[in-house]
Amino acid sequence: MKVSGKKILLLAGLCICLAGCTGTQRETQRTSIRIGISLYRGDDTFINNLRSVVEEKAKEYERENHIKVTLDIQDAKGSQNTQNNQVERFISLGCDVLCINPVDRMDASVIIDQAMTAGVPVVFFNRQPVEEDMNRWDQLYYIGVDAKETAVLQGQMVVDLYKKHPEKVDLNGDGVVSYVLLEGESSHQDSLIRTEWSIQTLKNGGVPIEKITGGIANWERSQASALMEQWLSAYPGTIELVVSNNDDMALGAIDALDRERITNVNVIGIDGTTPGLEALESGKLLGTVSANKELYASAVIELAASCAMGKEPSEEYPLTDGVYFWTPQEILIGESEQLNKEFQ
Repeated sequence: MKVSGKKILLLAGLCICLAGCTGTQRETQRTSIRIGISLYRGDDTFINNLRSVVEEKAKEYERENHIKVTLDIQDAKGSQNTQNNQVERFISLGCDVLCINPVDRMDASVIIDQAMTAGVPVVFFNRQPVEEDMNRWDQLYYIGVDAKETAVLQGQMVVDLYKKHPEKVDLNGDGVVSYVLLEGESSHQDSLIRTEWSIQTLKNGGVPIEKITGGIANWERSQASALMEQWLSAYPGTIELVVSNNDDMALGAIDALDRERITNVNVIGIDGTTPGLEALESGKLLGTVSANKELYASAVIELAASCAMGKEPSEEYPLTDGVYFWTPQEILIGESEQLNKEFQ
């Protein structure tokens, strides 16, 4: 049987087309993704809590999508150089996407340079790089909480309590609430914003406050405990409220109060960490502001997976300006069941 030249060309073209379609299908049907995660400090209580939930959400994503998710999690231990090296290693290992909790939010440029050169998307979280860096590439994202909202909620819990039970805030009844302030890192954006807006919210809410003193404890429980011990000695019987930028420092203040057997000073924190919630239940911590960690961790995994798969981010996690996902937060107030009911 003779076959014309034209038919041979048509058959050859059809075979090439089919082969091309099959190849494209194989490329889009991913069966696994690899995510490189670098933490600014693995011993940070909030970051450690979040890491555990991220690992759970990765397993959940595997089950629901039948895609193997490999997490390569590294601790930068507070060193930006170490973190830069970790990013370089992630890229060399063929990670599909990077999730970075930056050591220095002001110095993310090296990480971004490496990622852009390799074409690997980056999801920053918890410590927000400066806007100029985030605008450099359309494959950069950030997941975190709105620092101003956090601070306003922290201040509001005291405002609400003061309006309903002023005697529970103005402990000595002199018409003034004397407070001390525990701050995180001096260069950290969240620390600066939390400090400003928590105090401003107290003023705006009509709480008559007076600052006794304050200090930087760099988010750390031990440093906050040492500062609080000094303040209790220097200002005996005058401190009524401790405003802390995070739960760990609040717990440090509580440690110092416990050593002095002082039980009538209100302490408020931020983060809703596991130890913080335990102190809340025991009545030692008056209140904290907690991000929805389940949603926070889900957003990290879902956005990272979308980047790795080359898909558009899920509408379930809406991005402000196509870049930022802000995790919802809530006030958690302790001390008694009755107070909890009043704050709901």
